[in-house]
Amino acid sequence: YFLTIAALGTLSLLQSPGILAAIDPRHAIAFFADNGLAGYAVVGSVFLVATGGEALYADLGHFGRRPIRLAWFVVVLPALLLNYYGQGALLLRDPSVSNTYYQLAPAWAQVPLLAISIAAAVIASQAVISGVFSITAQAIQLGYWPRMAVVHTSAATIGQVYLPGVNWMLMFGCIGLVIGFGSSSNLAAAYGVAIAITMVVTTTLLFFAARHVWHWPLPLALALTGTFLVIDLAFLGATLGKIPHGGWFPLVVTLAIYLLMSTWNLGRRRLGERMRAQALPLAQFLADVRAHPPLRVPGTAVFMTGNPHSTPSSLLHNLKHNHVLHERVVILQVVTAEIPAIAAADRCSVVALGDGVVGVTLHFGFKEEPNVPMMLARAALGFAWAPLEVSYFLGRETLVVSRSRGMPIWRGRLFASLSRNARNAVAFFSLPANRVVELGIHVEL
Repeated sequence: YFLTIAALGTLSLLQSPGILAAIDPRHAIAFFADNGLAGYAVVGSVFLVATGGEALYADLGHFGRRPIRLAWFVVVLPALLLNYYGQGALLLRDPSVSNTYYQLAPAWAQVPLLAISIAAAVIASQAVISGVFSITAQAIQLGYWPRMAVVHTSAATIGQVYLPGVNWMLMFGCIGLVIGFGSSSNLAAAYGVAIAITMVVTTTLLFFAARHVWHWPLPLALALTGTFLVIDLAFLGATLGKIPHGGWFPLVVTLAIYLLMSTWNLGRRRLGERMRAQALPLAQFLADVRAHPPLRVPGTAVFMTGNPHSTPSSLLHNLKHNHVLHERVVILQVVTAEIPAIAAADRCSVVALGDGVVGVTLHFGFKEEPNVPMMLARAALGFAWAPLEVSYFLGRETLVVSRSRGMPIWRGRLFASLSRNARNAVAFFSLPANRVVELGIHVEL
């Protein structure tokens, strides 16, 4: 594809080499001086020539900086420049041309050019789709999106994931866009606004990365990001006029996704607060067990918890209703760190609590799959791990939305709906379904 567009641009450029004078910035200055605000609005129409890099980064991001740099400077940028100069040269020869891209090619080559362009668009879309899969999987791990099925498609590359639910949503979204907008020219307005906002957000994030990750001095971080931000805001301002003509769509989608993510995160935090408020301190529970020993039964029981200092509700319910405690009890907390991966030495911590009870904390990066049974089998628990003798006890919360608990009623209902439709913890933590016991509890939000 890039070789084709470079070749077509070069042929046109050789016919009208005068177009190379456009590299002189005085032409741009004169254009804006003569046309004023109308000239600035034109920037919004030609903004799409600056886009496309985000697909390149999404596609090659897993391979590091070097492949991105080589692809951009050796292939993509030269081919695009040659093609755009070729289109400008064509306009110099014939200002009445209606479609400069396809009319660069002779009539016999326009259908093959269309075919190769469609193929290139499909390949580029795969990069964006893969990026959506990766970002969604990371949002799930960080607690900003409900649990969904995540399929790892590579045993060697941890970032290669497939999310069937997201794939279906993308399909229906694309079909709806095509039907709703009707033409690529109408859709271009929505795409332009989305990319302009993305560039502003990316530059803003670059500032925080420079300051807090790379520890750059404030003047240097401001100088770099400020330069980019001036350009990005200029493009954004030029595209704002397209909001009534389709640019509203990405804004609506963005607000909807933000609402879902913030509601899920807020709801999980509120749910955790309610559970901690109702929970019995673990030290008190252990003291009660020593003072009034329950009947101990053979086997190992794993009780999952979000707070290692509180007694899991599933443990209390099991003891209350079944009046037994396993010989070996593991109180397990799974923590997702805000880094891609955790070193093997820092993966697991074990604390012996006495009376056959151990506290275990497993750490995973946001790019890693939390396979709990595999990690527990590797942990130094102080006793032999027999998978067929292990029972996993989970608490299943039934959410009751209340007006008196501080969370808006509509948001509480939205969170409850998301919670009901989220993927269950059994599959998310790779637990053996035939070894899992779920115990219910009512929680008021």
